[in-house]
Amino acid sequence: MEFVNKEYFLLLLLLLPYFYWLVVKHHKSEPHLRISDSVSFRNIPKSRRLKFIWLPDVLRLLTIILVVCILARPQTHNTWGKRTVEGIDIMMVIDVSTSMLAMDLPPNRIEAAKKVATEFIIDRPNDNIGLTIFAGEAFTQCPMTTDHQSLINILQHVRTDIAARGLIEDGTAVGMGLANAVSRLEKSKAKSKVVILLTDGSNNRGEISPLTAADIAKSYGIRVYTIGVGTNDMANYPMTVGGIVQNVKVPVEIDIETLKKISDMTDGHFYRATNVKELKQIYKDINKLEKTKMDVQQMMKYHEAFLPFSILAFLSILAELFLRITIMRRLPE
Repeated sequence: MEFVNKEYFLLLLLLLPYFYWLVVKHHKSEPHLRISDSVSFRNIPKSRRLKFIWLPDVLRLLTIILVVCILARPQTHNTWGKRTVEGIDIMMVIDVSTSMLAMDLPPNRIEAAKKVATEFIIDRPNDNIGLTIFAGEAFTQCPMTTDHQSLINILQHVRTDIAARGLIEDGTAVGMGLANAVSRLEKSKAKSKVVILLTDGSNNRGEISPLTAADIAKSYGIRVYTIGVGTNDMANYPMTVGGIVQNVKVPVEIDIETLKKISDMTDGHFYRATNVKELKQIYKDINKLEKTKMDVQQMMKYHEAFLPFSILAFLSILAELFLRITIMRRLPE
């Protein structure tokens, strides 16, 4: 919490003379009774009312302090702003074609890829990371951002049924996925610009070939790390036969040669991931990349927080008035 108009706290200095009057002058103005000898009254215990005779004055002081806090305009805000951090710009490119439902990486390829990618994002808090997904077509699911929680939420909702439902064309357009990611990185000022491209097939769709997209990435100084995910031979794939989902053995067809050429052209590296452990290896290499300073813009969203102070001030003055006219009433006034 912070206060916008902090200068109003100077009003609290006025409480000093008020406190002096309350302790000294006000005490002298209290009615007194003179008696010849007070020895017999010394051991008489004080009543509960006498013990708390100071309470209304304390409540008044509390009310004044709370009113000053309200005038100072308290606000709360999310921890956003502008800061300089060390990081790199990364676009993650994930194949979401229906073949990613193959279960050679438990529970299936797409879920294994999402899990490892999520762990990577969490371990890279200062990086600018975005997400492109592709099947027969490609589009940016999330532009580069340091708001990693939002990115993870988007990643968790990535599914392969967008092609099955006809929202995009099914297939494997590796070149289109890479080109989409490059378009997001081309204007980046970071020293290290990286694309992590994960696929389980070979390019069979799209208007841009993978090597053309790799050449464009090279011209912008973008390194491409390619991952061919899937076992070396056959893989179980859930296929609906006669209304019943059955596991059917399908061949694993990954264009390893093209993926290697893409990584070699851009000074990246090719990985063959036949299990989750191998899939994680790519992130260890990325941790060795050069980092660069970059300014991160963070939106500030303020919330006025005067209401709790107002409620407390109202209850405080209400309690004071109640005590002065009932339990703590003084006679004569």
